[in-house]
Amino acid sequence: MLTEQSQEYPLSDELKSKIDDVLEAHDFDGTQIVGILLEVQELNEFHYVPEPVAYYVAYRLDMRVTNVFDILEFYSELSDKPRAKYPIQVCNSIACHVNRGDELGEILKDILHIDFGETTYDGRFTLEHITCFGACDRAPAVRINGHVYDHLDSREKIEHLLASLH
Repeated sequence: MLTEQSQEYPLSDELKSKIDDVLEAHDFDGTQIVGILLEVQELNEFHYVPEPVAYYVAYRLDMRVTNVFDILEFYSELSDKPRAKYPIQVCNSIACHVNRGDELGEILKDILHIDFGETTYDGRFTLEHITCFGACDRAPAVRINGHVYDHLDSREKIEHLLASLH
């Protein structure tokens, strides 16, 4: 079935080669699937793992594709849906709430004219709520493409951050 599915969703030889390079760097070790998917996701300009890629990774690792999709759903840093060039992750835990995380989210929504789960018209930003990314001591903070930007305690700092992302 995987062979049929991978033929139904063909990938370019170039993309297969890049994915194989990632898999080889991880010794084709399925126990490293989270790290593998994080690297494979970065091969895509929209920061996600498309269905055909998930099938290909599962096939190459000799694992069930349902396991790959379960991992994509479980980890907030991974996605099976297209995202913007800069997915902005805002923590919605209690610790960040106490440290003005809600205010940060409201300012981002106002500046970007989008709500959580939406992408700006130009495809630059997506707003996402996540449970925690471990920056409680630096809140209010956001994580964008794996990098934490902290102490965003004013509209000016937030605007400056957004303007710095090209």
